Amino acid sequence: MARSQGVNHELSEILNQLWSRDTNRLKPGTDYTISLQGKAGYVAQGSNTARDMARAPLFAYVNEGKLKNIKTYALFMRLLDNYEMSTGVSETVTSEELIENDLFLNAILETEVMKCAHKYLVSKGHSPSDQQQFKRQLYNMWFRLYHRDRSGGEDSCGFEHVFVGESKKGKEITGFHNWVQFYLQEKHGNVDYKGYKAQGNRNTPDEDDHVLNLQFSWKGLVKPVGSSFIGVSPEFEVALFTILFLASTEKVTTAVVKVDEYLLEMVVYRQGRSIGTSYPKLLSSNNRDL
Repeated sequence: MARSQGVNHELSEILNQLWSRDTNRLKPGTDYTISLQGKAGYVAQGSNTARDMARAPLFAYVNEGKLKNIKTYALFMRLLDNYEMSTGVSETVTSEELIENDLFLNAILETEVMKCAHKYLVSKGHSPSDQQQFKRQLYNMWFRLYHRDRSGGEDSCGFEHVFVGESKKGKEITGFHNWVQFYLQEKHGNVDYKGYKAQGNRNTPDEDDHVLNLQFSWKGLVKPVGSSFIGVSPEFEVALFTILFLASTEKVTTAVVKVDEYLLEMVVYRQGRSIGTSYPKLLSSNNRDL
C-alpha cells in the first residue's frame, strides 16, 4: 500500500525543515549508544511470548545530563509518569499535571522546530496565527482526555498513547512509540528489548539510525513490532505528527515521506479532534531497501 502511494514531496519538504532545525536531537555514538543485537522473530498479534534475540538492553548509554538540562526533555519526562497504563481505568488530571502540560507546551512553542511548524500550519490555513489559540489547538489534540475503552471513563489521550504507551485489557501493548520512555522503562527493568525487525538480510539497521522497527515487552506484554524515532527531540515528534494530523480529516492519515536519509510511512489515527495514535514506519534507509 505504502509503495503505491508515492512520496509526498510537500510534506517531505516541511519535515526536512523541521529535521534541520531539531538542534535538541541527540547524537548517536556521542550522546547515546544503542546495541541492536539480533533480529527478532515473528510473534502473532495477541501472543505474549517472544524469543529474546537481544540479551542486553537496546540503550547501552544515554547522557542523562543532557536529558535533564534540555528544557523540553526535562518537562517531557515529568509528563511520562502522569498516566495509568491500562485503558478502561479513568485518568485523573491533577492541577499540578495541568501545570506540567502547560509548561511543556510553552517550552516546545519556544523552539525553532515548533515555530517552523506553526508558520507552515498557518500558511496552510490549518492553525490560528495567534500563539495562545495555537497552543489550545495543540492541547486539545494531545492532552484532551477521551474514551478509548468503551467500558470506562475518560481513560486516554494522544500524548499518553503515543509517548507513554498503554495496555489494552491487560493483554497487549498499544502505542508506546517514544525512545525516551523506552530508555527510562528499560532502565527501571519494565522493558525487555527482544531485537530489531527488518525484512531480508541486507536491511540490517545501523546503530546510528534515527528510526527503528523494534520488538519488545513492557511489564510482561509483548509488542510484536513497534516503531520509533530514536534520539529526536519531543518537539520534533509533536510538530511532525501535528502537521500530519491537521493535513486531513480522515480517520486514518498515511503519507510516505523522505526525511533525511529515511523513507518513512507516517501514520496518524484520529479520535475526534484529538490524536488516537501516530507513528513512523521505516520503509528504507541509506538506500537500503526494506
